Amino acid sequence: MANVVDDLAAAFARLPGIGPRQGKRFVYHLLAVGAPERARLVELITALGKTVKQCSECLRFWDGANALCNYCSDRRRDDEQLMLVEKDQDLAAVERAGTYKGRYFVLGGVLTLSGKGAIREKELMSTIESRLMPKSGHRMSTFGLLQEVVLALSATSEGEHTADRVRELLTPYRDRLKLSTLGRGLATGSELEYSDAETLRGALQNRHES
Repeated sequence: MANVVDDLAAAFARLPGIGPRQGKRFVYHLLAVGAPERARLVELITALGKTVKQCSECLRFWDGANALCNYCSDRRRDDEQLMLVEKDQDLAAVERAGTYKGRYFVLGGVLTLSGKGAIREKELMSTIESRLMPKSGHRMSTFGLLQEVVLALSATSEGEHTADRVRELLTPYRDRLKLSTLGRGLATGSELEYSDAETLRGALQNRHES
């Protein structure tokens, strides 16, 4: 017979940054708060699959009725800049800093030196090509074609390895594209998601050609 407490604790423990002990705490917390709050949590989890979807351009998850998220549909943003981030949380961190006003692309992960992990290479190349030579009807702002790709990746070995792969992919376009990397302000070993707004503003302002 299945042990519901242990099974649910194990499910929580599979979440990023959560271990078995924390998973068990979550279970006992849910038991303590009562049925109405547990039912509300079930409703919210179910709604994730119904209302939240990926933006067709930047590929971040968002809760809206249109195919494009609010950033990609905003024609006031700068089409000359495209920032590559590892995950949705990094994009949110950059937006909180309030400095960057260009476009985004979410890579969906990182690459490791051991060959593990994956990024959205095919989708990235399609995005780059469309922004260098936009198709008829493509929604462009008044700023013009893509000029700069900003590698806004974590200052970790995985982030560096991923940046190297992106540079390799973009080699055919280096005569038309400037590649830049976040500058001083982002400490070695830090992840964008956990960086404060002031640190990110400094890293963006001090970015350098890559």
